[in-house]
Amino acid sequence: MSFKVIALLKRRADLTREQFIDYYENRHVPLILRLTPGISGYRRNFADFEGAYVFPEAAPFDFDVVTELWYPDRAAYDHAMAVTATPEVWTQIEADEKNFLDRGKTRLFVVEERISELG
Repeated sequence: MSFKVIALLKRRADLTREQFIDYYENRHVPLILRLTPGISGYRRNFADFEGAYVFPEAAPFDFDVVTELWYPDRAAYDHAMAVTATPEVWTQIEADEKNFLDRGKTRLFVVEERISELG
């Protein structure tokens, strides 16, 4: 079993959805893969809110992508976070995120994934 984290990320208000996706896929993903050790899986789920069902009392959506990152185990994740926290790595990630993210809305959290067998 692997260790999984999810990030909810919001695009900068001045970017279109297409610009956001293009930057994320073609600039940010290669940077993260180069700078962050131990990633064993990396998936971006770009939200399309057209026709989304939202309860009347629900808060507005404050993310544009649900990013999933897998690591072999907790130790690999902890090591990756320690590496990304170093000034030489963090300054590169931070500078890049400012190009396409509303960083004040970023959330990253660990999840316990459960998969149902079908059929």
